[in-house]
Amino acid sequence: MIVFSGCYTALVTPMTKNFTVDYDGLATLVEFQVKEGVSGILAVGTTGESPTLDWNEHNKVIETVYSCTGEKRLTIAGTGSNSTAETFKGTHHAAEMGVKAVLLVDPYYNGPSSIEIRKEYIEPVAQRFPDIQIVPYVIPGRTGTQLYPQDLAILNQLYQNVSVVKEATGNLENMRLTRRLCGKDFSILSGDDDKTFDMMISPDIAAAGVISVASNIVPRTVQNFVQAILSQKISEAQKLRKALQPLFNMVTVKTMEATSYGPVICKARNPLGFKTLMRILGMPSGPCRQPMGKMTKAGLDIVLDNARKVYNLNPEILQPIEEFFDINLQERLYKRKFWKGLYYD
Repeated sequence: MIVFSGCYTALVTPMTKNFTVDYDGLATLVEFQVKEGVSGILAVGTTGESPTLDWNEHNKVIETVYSCTGEKRLTIAGTGSNSTAETFKGTHHAAEMGVKAVLLVDPYYNGPSSIEIRKEYIEPVAQRFPDIQIVPYVIPGRTGTQLYPQDLAILNQLYQNVSVVKEATGNLENMRLTRRLCGKDFSILSGDDDKTFDMMISPDIAAAGVISVASNIVPRTVQNFVQAILSQKISEAQKLRKALQPLFNMVTVKTMEATSYGPVICKARNPLGFKTLMRILGMPSGPCRQPMGKMTKAGLDIVLDNARKVYNLNPEILQPIEEFFDINLQERLYKRKFWKGLYYD
């Protein structure tokens, strides 16, 4: 089976201004990721706006990513759903084209119990597709439910193709229990950029890498960061972590916004912050598909401030964007014309 290690980019799905998928832009983003040396690419995860892509679009995005990566990098196909029947169809399509790994997010909204997730969702897919590596994706903050370590350990014991998890609970004790129950050969991948360092250096978690949002913009540096930890070059990893932290802070952007009825908290969730920055930087991105929309002005200021911190303190991190996409970072980060219309007035 696949040995997971390193940085896997949770790739955005670029859109045209009319909200159709920009497949040419998608191929360009994949080319950039491959050139910058990531371990693999996740197609149609949450960052890829899986909730608002129909299944024909799901399949075509996965096909585009896989055809562009081939055997050069691992393609992970996001085929999870809150319907096992849909997941069967998506996984079947991915398997037919040659994809070797699929990401199955915990079923959202209908919120089955952990035992139901195991018995009625992961287990049937693992049985039907024994040659496909199943990557359960545990993110209770998004789904309202959770596959617990106990059920994950049972799956790992029963099925060779369930030997990895994308862990986005934010709960280090949950991760430690997963390691204890699943054993040393089981792979844990961070689902939160800002938790990756702690998850990897902790011997009782020992994460093998990250499925990263920030690597949409800085793939080489996130890969170097992860590899430094795996190589026990901790001082180098700490330096890279500090340099990357402004981008890690952008996965969710929180602001307090005034209304005529009083202030409200606005939480701009992934992928809005990163797609907004990618648009500013001249990378294929386009808007998020509704009901996701735009940043507030305060939210946009946070995105710009964090990007400028990286540019001013560690410009080499962003240099590959300048070279690959043939843009001028100084202009794009400081001239208003490049973010016109990207926030609510």
